[in-house]
Amino acid sequence: MIGFHGRRTALKMLGGSLALSGAASMGLLPAQGTAVPQELLPSGAASLRELAKRLAKAPRRRNFKTVPMILDHPELWDHEALSEVIAYRPAAKQVWDSKDIGGPWLNLMRNAVNCQIWSFRQPDFLAASMTHGTAQLALFDQSAWDKYQLASRTGGAFSSNKLILDTPAAAADPSDFQNPQGVFSLENNSIPALMRRGVVFGSCHNAIWETAVALIKDGVNPDKLSVEALAADLTNRLAPGVILTPGAVGTLPVLQAAGFHYAT
Repeated sequence: MIGFHGRRTALKMLGGSLALSGAASMGLLPAQGTAVPQELLPSGAASLRELAKRLAKAPRRRNFKTVPMILDHPELWDHEALSEVIAYRPAAKQVWDSKDIGGPWLNLMRNAVNCQIWSFRQPDFLAASMTHGTAQLALFDQSAWDKYQLASRTGGAFSSNKLILDTPAAAADPSDFQNPQGVFSLENNSIPALMRRGVVFGSCHNAIWETAVALIKDGVNPDKLSVEALAADLTNRLAPGVILTPGAVGTLPVLQAAGFHYAT
């Protein structure tokens, strides 16, 4: 039977603060021991808040032994969580084609959320990242980075996965939304910070598979796993709250058909 993991952690990340006790093993700790805000969903975001609750309850499948190259059954990805995203009703929603870990993808999503909330008064705005390419590496926990030397695949941009760590700005007062060093500023571009604001991160199975193939080809396979088993191990090491999809590029048109506006 496929095990379901990460529900409680996802609830903490999507519904409020990132609990330190539950995050230590994943490397998801605030920088310099700072505390993070308890609530970052905007006032009046009733639909977004309900989505966050449903996503927190939706299972994340992280107990695979092997996975196939092409996912041909919903039980092989996080279909319950993905279905909730697809079914999100408010019209203000955007899906990002995120593929470069060193690019401005987190900053662009943060700017979009800020603009929608404070400029256009759309508190229920939902931003979703369909993540693939090297950006997919940011969705693995630090244990995956250490075991499979993933920093070497970032072109020298990263020595560790700092994008799943909170920054000191995460501890700023969220009521001061104009603070240029605050919670909503470019000083707080991180995956957990955006998750606390309701942003959804979809992981690409195809990118995971291709990473497994490349690791085996390069001899970075400490357990001597098959590609099916190594891809499964990488999948099991996705960061809390991430939604495993059967493929980012293939899921993009599904979200677009559901009313999400495409961005890259």
